Amino acid sequence: MSSDPIAPVLRELLVRQLEAWLPAALKRSRRATLALAYADGDARGADDALRAVAAHADRLRGSRLAVVVLAAGAADLPGRLGPIEGALPADVAVHVVPGGPDRLPVALKAAGAAGAPLLSVVDLGVPTAGAAGTVDPTPPAGLDPAVLAAAAGGRPSELLLWGGGPARGALAAAGFPLVAEAELVAGDGGTGTAITLGTGWDRSLEAFKDALWAVDAGLPYGDPADPEHLLDVSRDPDPGPLRRELLAELARSGPRTVSELRRHTLTATVYRSADAVRALTGLVDDGEVVRERESGRLAGDEVISLAG
Repeated sequence: MSSDPIAPVLRELLVRQLEAWLPAALKRSRRATLALAYADGDARGADDALRAVAAHADRLRGSRLAVVVLAAGAADLPGRLGPIEGALPADVAVHVVPGGPDRLPVALKAAGAAGAPLLSVVDLGVPTAGAAGTVDPTPPAGLDPAVLAAAAGGRPSELLLWGGGPARGALAAAGFPLVAEAELVAGDGGTGTAITLGTGWDRSLEAFKDALWAVDAGLPYGDPADPEHLLDVSRDPDPGPLRRELLAELARSGPRTVSELRRHTLTATVYRSADAVRALTGLVDDGEVVRERESGRLAGDEVISLAG
């Protein structure tokens, strides 16, 4: 496995997202597909993902899960996954396919992924290039538009993408209604890896954000809303950048409800929606924003405006 300090963080994020996605997918449908596509032979996280699937064996009874694993040049992959595959329920079919992410459309078609829940995990193996938060419909480096189209072909679809740079615009254009992104930066402040989730499930997006802040990365995140400042991972992150972004959003868009500002926080920043309430409470206390009601908790339908 790779000695890259970012690799174990990505593996843990993958497992956490899979654990959130799988029960919801099997509740919606009796069949689902998990696709893992890697641009290099490391195939980081494939072993962990299969173990996470095995941990949900009881939930898989009566359902069919296809697991498609693609990795370029991973000659040892079948041997690595074989012992784990042997412990999986009979309802789980594992397909190891040679080739990188560009083979995903063909592999998904062969697995019959269309029309059922689909989680695709695509590792481009390309460091971040470009400013975090850039909204550009052009797919990031190393990502064929056909791959995005295939990943969006489930019902519903979810895509966890890392590497290659900002991908918000490309995922939105491909049909993912909810997109969130962050950049995980190596400890020397150098190479970063873009992490992007495209989904249609609010709960899945919430789970992604919770996972970002729960992982003991030891590495900072770049926030797409504030790319000049890095954030240390913490259960209680520094609210300063979020407060600045909420003020900027109110200046751009005018008065917004608490629910709208929570949604903006969830999709446009690296923060969780719950962090928005804490940040807004601080802004109210400091007199920088004005709430609609005089007291009580900040309800979702309450309107927040800039002071003055």
